[in-house]
Amino acid sequence: MNRNPVIPFILIIFLGIGLVFLLSSQGATSDQGEEEQTASEEGGGEEGGGEGASSGDFDAEGFARDNCASCHGQDFSGGMGPALAGTSLAEEDFTTVVREGRGQMPSFSQDQIADEDLTALYEFMAGQ
Repeated sequence: MNRNPVIPFILIIFLGIGLVFLLSSQGATSDQGEEEQTASEEGGGEEGGGEGASSGDFDAEGFARDNCASCHGQDFSGGMGPALAGTSLAEEDFTTVVREGRGQMPSFSQDQIADEDLTALYEFMAGQ
């Protein structure tokens, strides 16, 4: 009985890719949890269900480096995702894409980035 030796290698490759994807998505989830905890501690533990918490000292560049640079490039000039530096999008369109996501880009809720912080992020990107 002859068995095809290629099939086990293909299975190993798929398992390896799946493992890498799983580990990278778990790392992103734990990083976001730490950021949310830090933001709520800095914001004074704001309670309520409305808008997301903002510390008042939002670091747009830091947020972008932590959440955008892996796809949009370290200098935000593009990568797997389009360039954000000097964006030509109107602020309303930028906000819609961030809130709803697009293609492979995830959406960001008000719990992840408050509206006023999203405005600061847009101004940072447009000024690059």
